[in-house]
Amino acid sequence: MNKNKKYYIVAGEASGDLQASRLMKGIKEINPNVEFRFLGGDLMLAQGGTLIKHYREMAFMGLDVVKNIRTIKRNMTLSQKDILDWQPDAVILVDYPGINLRIAEFAHKAGIKVYYYISPKVWVWKKNRIKKIKKFIDKMFVIFPFEVDFYKGHDYKVYYQGNPTLDIVHEELSKNLNKELFLKENNLTEKPIIALLPGSRAQEVAKIMPEMVKAIKQFRDYQFVVAGVTVLNEEVYRNLIAGTDIKLVFDKTYDLLQVSYAAVVTSGTATLETGLFKVPQVVCYKTGKLSYAIGKRLVNFEFFSLVNILMKKEVVKEFLQNNLVKDIISELKRLTEDENYRLEMKNNYQKLTELLGESGSPKRTAELILKD
Repeated sequence: MNKNKKYYIVAGEASGDLQASRLMKGIKEINPNVEFRFLGGDLMLAQGGTLIKHYREMAFMGLDVVKNIRTIKRNMTLSQKDILDWQPDAVILVDYPGINLRIAEFAHKAGIKVYYYISPKVWVWKKNRIKKIKKFIDKMFVIFPFEVDFYKGHDYKVYYQGNPTLDIVHEELSKNLNKELFLKENNLTEKPIIALLPGSRAQEVAKIMPEMVKAIKQFRDYQFVVAGVTVLNEEVYRNLIAGTDIKLVFDKTYDLLQVSYAAVVTSGTATLETGLFKVPQVVCYKTGKLSYAIGKRLVNFEFFSLVNILMKKEVVKEFLQNNLVKDIISELKRLTEDENYRLEMKNNYQKLTELLGESGSPKRTAELILKD
C-alpha cells in the first residue's frame, strides 16, 4: 500500500488555487492516500484536505502590501507554526513569491523538503531571488519551456513537464459548450461578444476596468461582457459598469472566451488562456504611479504579456499605464475590422499551443513529487 504522505501547500491567489487544485488531483490519482493541508481556495478545498487560510485574505499587491503588512505577517506566522505542528513530508509552494520564498527558507531550515510549482518571474525582475531559490528549494517545477535554459544559465536544474493551462483549455473545449444556452442563461443577445477580463485582484480591477469601460462606448455593434470572479464583491463590478449596457458573468471565464469574438485582457495568466482559446485580444495593464515608476526602473524585458514572451515576438498588442483608452479603441477597431490581422493572430496562437507541448502536465509533475 502507498505511504500516507502529507503535503502542505501554499497558494496565495485565484490562479494559484486553480493550478494547485489540479496538481492535487494529479497526486491523488497516483496515490489516493495523501493528506493535504493548505493555504489556498475553494478549488483546492474541493480536492480534499484542510484549508487553513483562504487566499482572499492574502492576495495583496503593489503598495497594498505595505498597507496590509500586519495581516501578511500574521499569515506568515500562522503558516510557519502550522507547518511545524503538522510536520509534512514536503511543502509545495505555488507561485506567490513574496510570501512563498520566505516560507521556503523557513521550511528548509526546519529540515522539511521544499518543492516550488510555477516559478517566480525572476526572468523579468528580482533576479536576486535566484540565490534563495537555489539555496532553499529542493525542486523547482516550471511551466514555461524557456525557463529551463534561463535557470540552466544560473547553474540550477529545473523541471518542465508542460504547461497546465493546456489541460484546462483542452478539457473546456471537449465539453462542446452550447453557445445558444450560454447566451440565454446569461441574458446575452446574438450580438458578437467582446470579453473584458480585468483581472482577479481588487486592486487590478479598480485600476484597469474603468479604462476598459471608457474605451468601448463607440462599439455599438458588439456586446461587452465582464468576466467576474466571485472572490471579489459583486458591487466592485456593478459600481464600475453602472449606467452602461455591459453585462457581467461570474466564474465563467472559459465559457465566455469560447463564445467571444475578441477580448480586452489584463496582463497575466489570462493572456495565455485567451491565446489558447484562439480569441484575438488586446492586452493592457495599469498600476499606481509610484509602483509604475519603481517597476519601470527594475524591469528590463521586451514584452510583458505571456503570449509575446513565449513567442519571442509581438503577437498581441500590449499597452501599459498611460493612454490606455485611446490605445484600446485603436486596437479593438483593428481586431474587429481586419480579418487578415485576426487570422494572423490565430495562426500564431496555434504555434503557441504547439510550443507548450502535450497536455497532462499536472500529473507528470505529481509523479516527480511522489517519487521522492
